[in-house]
Formats: sequence, structure tokens, C-alpha cells
Amino acid sequence: MQSSYAGPTKVCPTKTRVAISHSVRAVTLATVFAVTIFAATPSADAASFDGQWSLQVTTRSGPCDQSYRYSVMIRGGYVSYMGSGSVNASGRVSPSGQVSVSVSSGAQSGHGSGRLSGGRGAGTWRGQGPSGTCSGVWSAVQG
Repeated sequence: MQSSYAGPTKVCPTKTRVAISHSVRAVTLATVFAVTIFAATPSADAASFDGQWSLQVTTRSGPCDQSYRYSVMIRGGYVSYMGSGSVNASGRVSPSGQVSVSVSSGAQSGHGSGRLSGGRGAGTWRGQGPSGTCSGVWSAVQG
């Protein structure tokens, strides 16, 4: 499946924030979609979360841009980033919908956690990069 995803889109361009690199943005995304897994292997229930998800990431604290929109893919309970670049992202979705993801790119890293249910999801994220620590919330919609 090919994605037409072209990278993060700044949702609120009227706000002035310290600009950070694409790598930090990608790390922030993966960080946002981090989740703790309670099962060692994905079950058939985890497959109910499979598919493309649109993710809205909002910064509440730190020198990151205010808002980003990303696409992620879940397959067999595993989360992957659909963007380009040298980003290492790994994450899982438990059968109950708990999400845990860790992301890194160079000196940047992040982690996020939350829950998916009924084609929607929400949670929190925290990331660290050369510009400092950022944190915030995320929401997701399947499809």
C-alpha cells in the first residue's frame, strides 16, 4: 500500500514558535503515539485496530511547533510511521487498545502512550531533542 503522505502539516501557522527540524517532528510524532503493551504477542483482537490512522499532535509545553498532523499504520498490533526520513519507530497496540511507541532519530527521542477505542484514540507524549524537552497530547482517528 502506497501512501501519499508528504510530511507533517502545521495546523496553526499564525502562532510563532521555535522551529525544529523534520527529524525532531518525526520523533515527536512517534513519541506521541507511544503505548505500553500488556500482551507479549498481538491477538486477533489487536487486528481490530489495523489500518491507517490520522494523528493530530498538539504541544502543550516546550519549544516545539504548536500542532502537527501525521499518518501512522497499525498492522497486527504493530505501529509504524508512514512518513519519510531516517526515523526509528516501534510500538504496539494491546488487544484492549493500550498504545505504546518509542521513536528516535539521531539525538532526538520520544515516547507516547494512550488508548484506542471505536476508531478513535487519545493520549500524551513527551520528547527530547537539541532544542529541549516538549510534551503534549495527541488524538487519532482511524481511516
